[in-house]
Amino acid sequence: MEERKKKILCVGLVCLDIINVVDKYPEEDSDSRCLSQRWQRGGNASNSCTVLSLLGAPSAFMGSLSAGPVTDFILEDFQKFHIDVSLVSKHAQCALPASVVVSNISTGSRTILHMNRDLPEVTAADFSKVDLHQFKWIHWEGRNAEEQLKMIQRVVAFNATLPRQQQRITVSVEIEKTREPLYQLFPHGDVVFVSKDVARHFGFLSAAAALKGLRGRLKPGAVLVCAWAEEGADALGPDGSVVHSDAFPPETLVDTLGAGDTFNSAVIYTLSNGGSLQDALTFGCRVAGRKCGFHGYDDIGKYFGNSKQ
Repeated sequence: MEERKKKILCVGLVCLDIINVVDKYPEEDSDSRCLSQRWQRGGNASNSCTVLSLLGAPSAFMGSLSAGPVTDFILEDFQKFHIDVSLVSKHAQCALPASVVVSNISTGSRTILHMNRDLPEVTAADFSKVDLHQFKWIHWEGRNAEEQLKMIQRVVAFNATLPRQQQRITVSVEIEKTREPLYQLFPHGDVVFVSKDVARHFGFLSAAAALKGLRGRLKPGAVLVCAWAEEGADALGPDGSVVHSDAFPPETLVDTLGAGDTFNSAVIYTLSNGGSLQDALTFGCRVAGRKCGFHGYDDIGKYFGNSKQ
């Protein structure tokens, strides 16, 4: 398969987001009206696929789904964005994870209440059936880390069998939540995305400080990326050099839900097409900033599809 046609696979969560748009955050024990309400397919890995597809990269999602009308909505939405869902694991007897989101247009904040009762994560056994020849990049949203490490080890073993001139699969991991088991993923990504929350959990007060403090956890030659909201983002290159991009805030802050997933996807998109780390970081900040100026993701295609950079 030509490298150009190979897909980017994202492994992780898909859920239903029920998004309530308000002009001020409701007081506890009050009754107020929303400006609007919508259903949206959510989950970090799922959102990443959406953005990659809108930018023009063939993408595939691997995760778990239940059965029923909500799952039908999710699958139709994947289809709308031309995302390959052939690797989804179905669990008919389980409940689909859901998030109730309060999106405040006055401040751009999003407050999330998440429910994930009994849907199992995808396992290394599920991943063992995947034909790796169809992918050039695989991104893991850090979740069930022990199983994900086994999946990554399979990719490393696969890469070792390829002829020297053939492109290896790039492995990226996102460490977003402050959960100890996820930190074992640090030394296994070619590209590692660490969140502001995790950086602050380790005691770092800026993206630059986080890169310096966490670089010892990486494998040699890996890239570490840390976004810091309105302060932009920093990245540590394979040679130890640090690059920075300022943020690109929209004129009016509308919807920050999924901004981090958008940033990660735009970085992956650029790097997977041979772009420099500086270009990837700047593009990530540009796309994420623009996304915060409208609801949902659809307009990313209008502004940046097939990278109208």
